[in-house]
Amino acid sequence: MFSFFKRKHLDPFPFHILKTDYHSHIIPGIDDGSPDAETSIMLIKGLMDLGYQNFVGTPHVMEDIWQNNTDTINAAHQILQQSLHDAGIDKNIRQGAEYLVDGNFENLLSEKKKLLTIKDNWVLIEISFIQPPMQLHEIIFEMQMQGYQPVFAHPERYNYYQTKKDELQKVKSAGCLFQSNLLSFLGYYGPDVMKFSEWLISQGMTDILSTDLHHENHLNALRNLKLTPALKSLLGTNAFKNMISA
Repeated sequence: MFSFFKRKHLDPFPFHILKTDYHSHIIPGIDDGSPDAETSIMLIKGLMDLGYQNFVGTPHVMEDIWQNNTDTINAAHQILQQSLHDAGIDKNIRQGAEYLVDGNFENLLSEKKKLLTIKDNWVLIEISFIQPPMQLHEIIFEMQMQGYQPVFAHPERYNYYQTKKDELQKVKSAGCLFQSNLLSFLGYYGPDVMKFSEWLISQGMTDILSTDLHHENHLNALRNLKLTPALKSLLGTNAFKNMISA
């Protein structure tokens, strides 16, 4: 673990190397991310200033809270694209989703509904912060059978896996790509999450780094991110996938 003093002397994190932010909540007005197009433009400009070139908006899809679907996401995405055009910003934001593995998601799979992807066949999923779903491995398998590549969002933030690392390794072995939040490496979610995110890199389990950006506080925090030894080692691996455009 690095002291704050040591971290101050690390180089700034080179966001431009990542090119694509595959997980953000910049599509306005449909979840706990950006509330309106004006805020979305501010956040996107901030990410561009950091060095990002490509963006994927991934609104929450949750049956009990954010009851989004392809239609609601596409409608909000059109508002964002028109606002970017009006502001003279030549950026096409891809509309994806962050699917909570819940009853609604199981229904989407059973009905073989087309899922929104963050790239090609990549589908971003998250699970409960309280406990993993009992049928998680069966759901991952069903996604693969339907031609999707599951992308497991912020595994470092599920505290129950910190003492059950073997269970998380089974999720990885089932064929998931792992996407970690850059804010985790800042200690934004606490020291245990930061330590766990670095452990995932040490085990070769991290495939994608994203912002999971929701609001301006996240953006301000990202500006303080340093190139820690763990992050530097990840950027140097051939398996790292952020360099691929969305």
